[in-house]
Amino acid sequence: MGGRTFTDLGDLTLDSGRVLADVRLAHETWGTFDGGNAVLVLHALTGDSHVVGDAGPGHPTPGWWGTLVGPGRPIDTDRFFVVAANILGGCQGSTGPASLDPDGMPWGGSFPSLTVRDQVRAEVALADRLGIDRWHSVIGGSAGGMRALEWAVEHPARVERLFLLATSAAASAEQIALSRTQVAAIENDPAWFDGDYYDGPVGPLAGLDLSRRIAHIAYRSEAELQDRFGRQVEDDGTWSVDSYLQHHGAKLVGRFDANSYVVLTSAMDTHDIGRDRGGVRAALSRITARTVVAGIDSDRLYPLHQQQLLADLIPGADGLDVVTSAHGHDGFLVEFDQVGELARALLAR
Repeated sequence: MGGRTFTDLGDLTLDSGRVLADVRLAHETWGTFDGGNAVLVLHALTGDSHVVGDAGPGHPTPGWWGTLVGPGRPIDTDRFFVVAANILGGCQGSTGPASLDPDGMPWGGSFPSLTVRDQVRAEVALADRLGIDRWHSVIGGSAGGMRALEWAVEHPARVERLFLLATSAAASAEQIALSRTQVAAIENDPAWFDGDYYDGPVGPLAGLDLSRRIAHIAYRSEAELQDRFGRQVEDDGTWSVDSYLQHHGAKLVGRFDANSYVVLTSAMDTHDIGRDRGGVRAALSRITARTVVAGIDSDRLYPLHQQQLLADLIPGADGLDVVTSAHGHDGFLVEFDQVGELARALLAR
């Protein structure tokens, strides 16, 4: 278990009315399925299916939640069958802009726009193929939390327990503003070519680098950046905080596709759990899952009031759990002990 598998799902009708042909999702599993112990772990914007394990062929980075998932860990693979799929529109094995279109050419800029609901629709098809009628738990942070929320609202009978972490009921104006600025950085790169750059010498690497730097400022907290870097300057005269952002931009450029970044960021902008469901309150009232809602006290990208709304309106939620962290939004990936205890409590017998 843990090796990557590619499952073909056939054609998928999108919210836009377009049909995306020959959809494939890459996914990994850990543990043994007994018919009622399946746990779905949903990754954030630039994550992938590799929740646990070392870097290696097909996995440019180590598992992003390896301290939470595994034998004896909070999401215990001795008890649970854990499933993680690479998101539709991504670039780590699932159908996305770098995949081949029906004519055998990379989709590039002609890849259709996606919504969060489209991405969940693909995950539902994957669950059907895996023979999973009902998830013991669905767990997601940030963009993964958006999809977890959609699962619980659209398919309440298929979600027994729900863990929402550092996410919201709908993308806010500020979140959309930040994402649109990141997309603009990519689309204004001279090497963008309207997304059709795969046969060129380079893609919009500078734009992707800049997008990640913008995002990373929002992912961390002001206090952390001040404490770590202050007004320090490197030996080459670069501000230390600027060198830090350059490092994270370069890391993403080495493992991610700019087209996928645009498609996935734009999909997050569509997130509104109340759209065509009578509003947020009506939509959240459909959730029947036992629910844990948690936020990060220093998160300026998804501030606590957004999780408080979820905790107040989801019938099966028992208040808001607050994770204490200096690391801002990225606290959901860093504060393993606190997040692990919340996950362990939700999954307990």
